[in-house]
Amino acid sequence: METFGPSKEFVEDPGFAQARIVALSELELAEVDAPIIDLVSAFAEMPHCFTLQSCHGHFVCEPGDRPDNNAPIPAGQTGEVRYRIAYVAMCIEPSDRGRALHDALSSITKIDPAYVQFGSPDWFWDRRVNSYALQVEPGPHRLHDEVRLAAEEARHVESIRGLFFQELRALVASEARAGRAG
Repeated sequence: METFGPSKEFVEDPGFAQARIVALSELELAEVDAPIIDLVSAFAEMPHCFTLQSCHGHFVCEPGDRPDNNAPIPAGQTGEVRYRIAYVAMCIEPSDRGRALHDALSSITKIDPAYVQFGSPDWFWDRRVNSYALQVEPGPHRLHDEVRLAAEEARHVESIRGLFFQELRALVASEARAGRAG
């Protein structure tokens, strides 16, 4: 599955409010990866966006590991690690606050542009205009949702993923303050 595409310009979306209501009514937090439930919940509180999909990102190190495990890479891990992409995909309203959120999300790529991408995957956009995804994936593999990495690179991805979610938490905290002030 291709997971990345260049960021697209906003288009008018008269159906945004209704689509948001439907998306929030269908949101099952129990189905969200436990380490990022707080983020998905925080995005649900923002009136200018709603999440489409998300994944904490998973490192599958041994044949018996569950593909959705949230365990860190073991300290002594060597060889190949299967990495399943960390990302948050959302629909953003083409409003002033939505544009500010878009810009803030796109700036998170500064963590490590070789490993963090922001864009508009066609398969999201085709279902819902103004859809954007922010993902952690080694650049050469940015079009895929899973990749096999050497343990050393997988550890680097794991550290980038930690920074990625730290920045997202700071962003949602800032958005919450702006929402209370505005």
